[in-house]
Amino acid sequence: MDIEAELSSVFSQRSSGPFLFLGSGFSRRYIGLEDWEGLLSRFCLTGKPYAYYKSSANNDTPKSAQLIADDFHDLWWSHDDYGKKREDSANLINDRTSPLRLEICDYLQHKHLAEISPAILEEINALKECDVDGIITTNWDMFTESLFPDHTVYIGQKELLFSNTMNIGEIYKVHGCCSTPESLVLTDSDYHDYNNRNAYLASKLITIFVEHPVVFIGYSISDTNIRELLKSISLCIGRENIDKLRDNLIFIDRNEPLGGPTIETSYLQFDSIQIPVKVVKTKNYTPVYDAIAQFERKLPARVLRFCKERVYEIVKGQNPDKKIAVVDYDQVQDKNDIEIVFGLGVIGKVGETGYKGISIGDIFEDLISNNKNFDARKLVDTTLSLLPSQTKFVPVFKYLRMLGINSKADYDKSGLKLDRLANRKAEDFATASALQTARYSKTPFAEFLATATESEIVSMTPLLPLADQKILGEYLHANYDHLISCNNRYHFRRLMAYYDWKRYGF
Repeated sequence: MDIEAELSSVFSQRSSGPFLFLGSGFSRRYIGLEDWEGLLSRFCLTGKPYAYYKSSANNDTPKSAQLIADDFHDLWWSHDDYGKKREDSANLINDRTSPLRLEICDYLQHKHLAEISPAILEEINALKECDVDGIITTNWDMFTESLFPDHTVYIGQKELLFSNTMNIGEIYKVHGCCSTPESLVLTDSDYHDYNNRNAYLASKLITIFVEHPVVFIGYSISDTNIRELLKSISLCIGRENIDKLRDNLIFIDRNEPLGGPTIETSYLQFDSIQIPVKVVKTKNYTPVYDAIAQFERKLPARVLRFCKERVYEIVKGQNPDKKIAVVDYDQVQDKNDIEIVFGLGVIGKVGETGYKGISIGDIFEDLISNNKNFDARKLVDTTLSLLPSQTKFVPVFKYLRMLGINSKADYDKSGLKLDRLANRKAEDFATASALQTARYSKTPFAEFLATATESEIVSMTPLLPLADQKILGEYLHANYDHLISCNNRYHFRRLMAYYDWKRYGF
């Protein structure tokens, strides 16, 4: 199964970009961090193993943490190994759990990328290309912030609940962060307070779960914390609105079947309510990240958040006319530079700056309708060359031809860095398999278009030996308005990229 294509199709049907929901398995995969029990075991230093605390707490991990904190408190105040830390941090000690919190945070702040395989490094690089709308995480470490340094961070449940969040370009660390020891949700007392506010947190996150695809990484679908949060959300939105969550909840499961990656539909049961979820089973997460990276947006998430925040201030403020500036979005680097941004992308005529704002959708429309009058040089140099590396399917050959690049030799001499778009073969554009397509292999192409289903046409055409570019062009032009907005629109875009290659390619 081509999980990148399937997930890209799901994401393309949403008007809002994906959120990530990251659990302990995420940090374990990428920085070699222990799970919660493994982390607590590191601080069982008084002669009692973790198994002792676990049995004393009746297998309740937060209670185990409380017992470990009690014993560690006495060790921390008496042992010479912690003398320097006592001098530096004595003013931060508020109760018997504080020493354990401090040492856990110190350990996490110095935890860096482990020695990793090339496959895992490829995943991390692909993840960095994802301009996600936001991240929710229960992790205490700061790996997430290193991946998304432009996102605004909210630490702990209280800060999230009492802040004017924008639901874009933000990281919500709902269980606290190692940068703030007292924020950690660690002991049974912490969890009691956290659970008491869970309904309020759910109400704060409802818009995200209804409007955005939420991709869970590093969690089991049976994780207690996730189930409690989703239960609270389901109660808030009501049974009649549960279907709004369909295809929005996506769990990544590293236990790939022997037959290869799969995407399955499952259900979470809460009393009489069933929440549908998708479960992606794959050992390689790169296709998942590539699918997320292909979500098309006009502006980066950090800029959208900046604008949303400042527009809020205009409405809220008493003298908005004194806070308005007109700048290009590329100049928005430091939010302290200006107070309000308006007129993004509309300054002057469509010059080099305007070509940065041209969407992939505009390029597809021009391919089929030839109605944009693009300057090919500016489009190639300013638009196509700046696309994220995960963008793989966009018309390029039409514009290379307009620049006099008519062969592979011409392209090699041009110095352009568009190899991922220009070095193509027909099967790259297909989302169906050769086995699925075999029954149409001898069918005249016009007959295929007349008898096959819409899904078969958009997924199989690149593999058909009798595919005719002229007939295909007529089909694309006649059906463009419908297919560009239907559930198959991701596959349709791949088909249009194939048409660009078939007609103009070399």
